[in-house]
Amino acid sequence: MSDLAKTFAKTKLSSLPPELPLHEEDYEREDDSSSASSLSSTGTVRPTSSQRPAPPVHWSDYFAQEFYLERQSDQGHAKFHAYMTPSNSSKSPLLVLHHGAGSSGLSFALFALEVRRLFPDAGILSVEARNHGSVVWGLGGEVDNDLSINILSQDLVDMIHLTQAKMGWAELPKIVFVGHSLGGAVVTDAAKRGLLGDKLLGYAVLDVVEGSAMDALKSMQAYLATRPSLFPTVDAAIDWHIRSRTLRNPQSARASVPSLLFQTPSGSWAWKTDLSSTEAYWENWFEGMSSKFLTARGAKLLLLAGTDRLDKELTIGQMQGKFQLHVFPAAGHFIQEDLPEKTAEVVVEFVKRNDRSTLILPPKVGDLLK
Repeated sequence: MSDLAKTFAKTKLSSLPPELPLHEEDYEREDDSSSASSLSSTGTVRPTSSQRPAPPVHWSDYFAQEFYLERQSDQGHAKFHAYMTPSNSSKSPLLVLHHGAGSSGLSFALFALEVRRLFPDAGILSVEARNHGSVVWGLGGEVDNDLSINILSQDLVDMIHLTQAKMGWAELPKIVFVGHSLGGAVVTDAAKRGLLGDKLLGYAVLDVVEGSAMDALKSMQAYLATRPSLFPTVDAAIDWHIRSRTLRNPQSARASVPSLLFQTPSGSWAWKTDLSSTEAYWENWFEGMSSKFLTARGAKLLLLAGTDRLDKELTIGQMQGKFQLHVFPAAGHFIQEDLPEKTAEVVVEFVKRNDRSTLILPPKVGDLLK
């Protein structure tokens, strides 16, 4: 194993917001049975022919609608991008999903299908952050890629209210946030700031913890420099995500990877989001996240790919019963893509347990006597 890879192992880079593995030559083949947070969670293996992903699929296989939400304000103009499957009942909650850094709303594609299978009445809104599918312009017409955590959380809430207006809802339904990695930091900040008031039932955070994320950020640029900058085809990009074990579910890779890329004039495919250019915001995203997570109003769920991701503050909070914890040792960083069925089961159970409208109460004694 190279010295660089050993350094990454010590800093537990699998806890970084976007899990982006090193090239195959940087690793020796390791036993994949170890903890998901170890170096082997990003070790490269070549899939068999039956595992190789088929061509990409369309968003409509997973969501009912795709739309753009436009906002005009004193700061400029925004065009937000989102996917949605409306609720079948005005009393059912709306799950609002926020992706991680460098990812897209389609990282929740398979998860959304599973949620609807388990909870057919639930509404689902999967949003995309600015510089990740949504675009915000300043008053001078320049693109505004301010990715500060307070800006991103306000964008999230604005998208919810814009969806309400687009759908013609008289009032917002009960909301449950689900955020992966950076998205976990965004939904936690929005919850802590009380931006939805009593409409927020709770929030689920997927595989991000302040302590380990902050420790790993110092090596992030070196880590990003190791991944391919271009792919000859979309299929090649899908295949790379599987071979590198960035994603462990070929079906999810087919759904989400094409949305991460754009075609260059030369015909090759490049990343839509330049993660290296976001460095100025990395500490801002995660600093103070554990405290916000524990003290914000609403039910709390934390899903991790390894127990060693818990920092001291969260370990104490978990022992005090302040939040629900669930661990998926077999998953990589993208829990909702690697194990969409199991992730959906835990989230739906969390939603139903905290949404009183789904409770079926026994009849009152007086009613029985009548």
